[in-house]
Amino acid sequence: MRFLQDVGFSQVVLARELSLNEIINIASQATVKLEYFVHGALCVAYSGQCYISHAHTGRSANRGECSQACRLPYTLVDDKGKTITENQHLLSMKDNNQTENILALAQAGVCSFKIEGRLKDLSYVKNITAHYRQLLDEVIATHPEFTRASSGKSSYTFTPQPDKTFNRGYTDYFANDRQDDIGAFDSPAFVGELIGEVTEIGNGWLIVNTDQTFHNGDGVCFYDAHGEVLGMGINRAEGNKLFPAEMPEELTEGATLFRNRDQEFERSLEKDSADRRVSVKPVFAETADGFRLTLIDEDGVTVAVDLPHSKEIAQNAERALATLQDNLGKFGNTMFVAEPVELKLSQAWFLPVGTINALRRAATEQLEAARFASHPRPPRATPALDPAPYPQEELTYLGNVFNTKARQFYEKHGVKLIEEAYEAGNETGMVSLMITRHCLRYSFNLCPKEVKHLKPDPMTLINGNEKLILKFDCKACEMHVIGKMKKGVKLNLGTIRPA
Repeated sequence: MRFLQDVGFSQVVLARELSLNEIINIASQATVKLEYFVHGALCVAYSGQCYISHAHTGRSANRGECSQACRLPYTLVDDKGKTITENQHLLSMKDNNQTENILALAQAGVCSFKIEGRLKDLSYVKNITAHYRQLLDEVIATHPEFTRASSGKSSYTFTPQPDKTFNRGYTDYFANDRQDDIGAFDSPAFVGELIGEVTEIGNGWLIVNTDQTFHNGDGVCFYDAHGEVLGMGINRAEGNKLFPAEMPEELTEGATLFRNRDQEFERSLEKDSADRRVSVKPVFAETADGFRLTLIDEDGVTVAVDLPHSKEIAQNAERALATLQDNLGKFGNTMFVAEPVELKLSQAWFLPVGTINALRRAATEQLEAARFASHPRPPRATPALDPAPYPQEELTYLGNVFNTKARQFYEKHGVKLIEEAYEAGNETGMVSLMITRHCLRYSFNLCPKEVKHLKPDPMTLINGNEKLILKFDCKACEMHVIGKMKKGVKLNLGTIRPA
């Protein structure tokens, strides 16, 4: 952490594999702000150190071109040739979901909560950000030691439901230490919400025993006899009787049905569904030669605009005061929303509506300018004059040094031996293409720490003609996925693909 501060970092992203206790330990020694991923797809390898994609296809996962080898089906074989399991997605993790740990993460020292959103669609962005915004609002409301990092409060026209947005099932990964069932072994696809069993199948229709409400355009799916996920769109729904666009031959009575598209929910997100405003307290008072409108925002930024104007007693006092209350609180499409207007008047005065609105607009413009002036961009952190020593003097291919600038940086900070990144093509033999805390021995109750007399012997992952050796570092509680570069593979930095 000292090195990060010395080289000018003010905020760092923590590894997704860290536990709450490890975060607490880091925070106790940190001099920089800490960020942590709370939601989204999980890369099974340590971030920035996955080389399977490049080794097999030439597409570098570390540089935005992952071919997603972790989402492929594999057969797991032990060192004696015994098949442990076959045709499962053994390197595919469920999606990260730290809903239950938000308060604990904040108390551990995390100040920025990151949501994985690489090429995610509109509904994902709206649904998931709203979900965590509401969680954080609740934490702030009930724990005064925490405050917002920015101004404004958000309101929504829908109720966030993370289960309705693309996910591979959810896990909090290692936040609460090593857990069972963190992998999406059955399928890397979005299966969706469990809705019930198929009780009857007819000519172009099916019936589900569920209390769920369906809508035309919903999407449902099921696992076939081979464990593959098959889906179908619903043209028409009549209660729990569904009429698919096409009836899959593989669907049988008794099949468990899931919904992976809720048409009504998706439509609720297609329109404007969220609003964020900064609250303002308008105060309207008399002055010697007219009136003054003062605006005080939630951060204490204050402006006042005087209105020289004659004082004319209103013929209808109640209507005049209501007009002032109404028009002084109209902030329209600005960033502001009004708290109750405070009137400091000796009696009800008549003011034309146009005059009131012009006064409010002038005050609003001044408040916007005052807010910008009171929130200058903070200066960038200044690196230490003397280069801070990097914690290591040697970097293997795992250091990802692939250009001159990176090499110069490490040399400047005292690294003496620097190997080139894996993508340079120098590592042609068997090396660790992936290092991960996810351990298949643990997943299949073959962990030497859990079962006496077992040894951490190597295993093999097989996908077609592709074989990957698994070696286990039980002291570090890590699994190494070992392989080599395919012949003819060259670095290919093409278009970014979804996670």
